[in-house]
Amino acid sequence: MGRLEKADKQSVHLVENEIQASIDQIFSRLERLEILSNKEPPNKRQNAKLRVDQLKYDVQHLQTALSNFQHRRYAREQQDRQREELLSRTFTANGTQKKILDIANTLGLSNTVMRLVEKRAFQDKYFMVGGMLLTCVIMFLVVQYLT
Repeated sequence: MGRLEKADKQSVHLVENEIQASIDQIFSRLERLEILSNKEPPNKRQNAKLRVDQLKYDVQHLQTALSNFQHRRYAREQQDRQREELLSRTFTANGTQKKILDIANTLGLSNTVMRLVEKRAFQDKYFMVGGMLLTCVIMFLVVQYLT
């Protein structure tokens, strides 16, 4: 952040503080006006109260607009800080490399297990065919000798 940017931010803060002070001063004067409007004659009192209420409403909108501006400025400054932090951060390959190795080891283990399962399924197929042939031979022999 350069000196010019810091000076601009400081001047923005000063202007915001001045505006806030002016709004506070207007609110205090409006309270005084409200007290004075109660001392008006009854035929003018309603009109005076209406004008004071309208002024209060307008000043509240100014206060809200200032708050919204401050909130947007704060959010923008926070985004700038986060962006600068990310850009200035140095990344190490050590954390990423470890995760890749962990995944590779897991996949390697899975491949080994899958090969063992396929080998066992292949062997089981031979046992099944052999068992079926043996059963057929036994059934054939039983039928031959019993009939």
